[in-house]
Amino acid sequence: PRPSRSSDHLTVTVSDSGKAATNGTYELYCHPARGTHTDARGACDKLDSLSRWGKDLFAGVPKGSKCTMQYGGPATARITGRWAGRPVDARFSRADGCEISRWNRFVPVLPSVAS
Repeated sequence: PRPSRSSDHLTVTVSDSGKAATNGTYELYCHPARGTHTDARGACDKLDSLSRWGKDLFAGVPKGSKCTMQYGGPATARITGRWAGRPVDARFSRADGCEISRWNRFVPVLPSVAS
């Protein structure tokens, strides 16, 4: 049986974003959107738009990727929980161009951070 979409629950933890208001741990529930996340509806809509059957939405940057050597700041994030019936444990940083792009793809799930 297909997992219930109402079981979509993620915990988003953000550190060192440069803005005290966006640091911390937020609960995000989708279908319907709710929780302590500051933009639950926007975050759920973004996750729905990124989701593709058979693809790991939260996969890291592939090994061997050619990335620009730009530093986007000390911000880090971790997303844990369940999405589309699958466990999630993803870490995000802004350590290079690939990681910055990956982070930006998840805004507003993750806060917008200026480099």
